[in-house]
Amino acid sequence: MIKYQEHIIHKDKQARTALKVLDELPLYASRTIFILDENDKMVGSLSDGDIRRGLLNGLEISQPIELFMNTRFKFLNEGADNVELIKAYRKADIHLIPVLDENFQMVQILDLKKTKTILPIAALIMAGGRGERLKPFTDLIPKPMLKVGDKPILEHNIDRLISYGITEFYISVKYLKEQIMDYFGDGSTKLVSIRYIEENEPLGTVGALSLIDEINHEDILVMNADLLTNIDLEDFYDFYKREQATMALVSIPYVVNVPYAVLETKNHEVASFIEKPTYTYYSNGGIYMLKFALKEYLLKGVFFNATDLMDRIIIEENCNLVHYPLLGYWLDIGKHQDYMKAQVDIKQITF
Repeated sequence: MIKYQEHIIHKDKQARTALKVLDELPLYASRTIFILDENDKMVGSLSDGDIRRGLLNGLEISQPIELFMNTRFKFLNEGADNVELIKAYRKADIHLIPVLDENFQMVQILDLKKTKTILPIAALIMAGGRGERLKPFTDLIPKPMLKVGDKPILEHNIDRLISYGITEFYISVKYLKEQIMDYFGDGSTKLVSIRYIEENEPLGTVGALSLIDEINHEDILVMNADLLTNIDLEDFYDFYKREQATMALVSIPYVVNVPYAVLETKNHEVASFIEKPTYTYYSNGGIYMLKFALKEYLLKGVFFNATDLMDRIIIEENCNLVHYPLLGYWLDIGKHQDYMKAQVDIKQITF
């Protein structure tokens, strides 16, 4: 998201004024402005090219913008699932897209050079753990606030979610919670909303979900705060929707190479053998996408792990639990050696 005030102008202004607005845009900004009427309803878009074409067609630079503007502009509807439409705009090299409410008034402007998409989900980040295995680092600092590179690992995760257009955050806190709450505040400095779920007792990996009354979306992402990953959240969301899943978990492929021939036997007889086979297993990556309605399985304020929820889903006939094999980077910094590894990896991996 960007400060859209820089990119708007009213239709009664002269084209000369619009050209000045375009020239004063920051060098990194897309050279497009959006035109509003007297009721602040969007009625058109304007670029340098639109003004140039108007002049070539006999218009004067002193005439109103509405004579130059493009009335067949691209836009997104507020609150809609715009993921596929955003992909189409990105493919067409359209980078600046207004988001409009039902009255065609501007809510925000999406800059696809900075924000990858707008995922219609909320996010719950589990940041209440004590981090016993990382002592003495965590004696005075909560594990999610340990720095990886130049900022806390929790901030890496929040910033990544923001880059996918997520603006509704819930952070579950307990151990040294004031440090987290003071650092991020209500999220306004990052142009998002952050609310805190304060755990009086440990609630497990999804128990804090029971303390969220409602969200603005049907689906919610739940993840551990101490993960360093470059997961493509748009692809994860697409997979979740395509599979019509009730819940999807990120799985981490774990490859085992056996250096010997493996026998397949029945009693004492050898039925066959495989020479130096490779087996792939999948472990839980601590990132979940799920229907918010699944909170009905949780008792309010009671310890509940994601694995408990998955067990319940498997039992239910109408629930679809799927796993998404992550092919990108993933690291849990819960151990000293992994935390040290993260300090090296952060310099080399594109997040």
